[in-house]
Amino acid sequence: LAETLPRLWYRRGLALPLLPLVPVSWLFAALSGLRRVAYRSGLLASERLPVPVVVVGNLVAGGAGKTPLTLWLARQLQQRGWRPGIVSRGYGRSADDVRGVLADSRADEVGDEPLLLARRSGCPVWVGRSRAEAGVALLAAHPEVDIVLCDDGLQHYALGRDVELAVFDARGVGNGWRLPLGPLRE
Repeated sequence: LAETLPRLWYRRGLALPLLPLVPVSWLFAALSGLRRVAYRSGLLASERLPVPVVVVGNLVAGGAGKTPLTLWLARQLQQRGWRPGIVSRGYGRSADDVRGVLADSRADEVGDEPLLLARRSGCPVWVGRSRAEAGVALLAAHPEVDIVLCDDGLQHYALGRDVELAVFDARGVGNGWRLPLGPLRE
């Protein structure tokens, strides 16, 4: 299934084996749309940090180059005199707490991508299920940070943002359908 679905997602049109998933896709689209409207209307709270926030994410499931772009942005900002910090969910880690990522942290505790960012960026990196909580903790521990980059947080609306960057790879939007019929998250 893990190999078949992505293969079908990136074909033109809707593949016959996916037809039973149409109602699930409609439900996913409706719920994700309602959630986005709830944040935009203020029904659900979004926390604003006292520094600009740039969110790097993608609209499709899977990797598209978000972490390399975040690393590149951090370097570009540093070269221009900014002092960026980075927040991330830390997918695959064993803990749910908010914590700083050190160069000698273990990937199973902080996530492999945040560990890569901490080792290569020279920026403070914090992880947490809530990117907003991670951002607050990062700024408390590193008051010199004057801009926050959020790696893979496009659908995490609880963190207010000033700029959103949506990354696409050569596959584009696939068949144009929402999960699970296609690769689109929104």
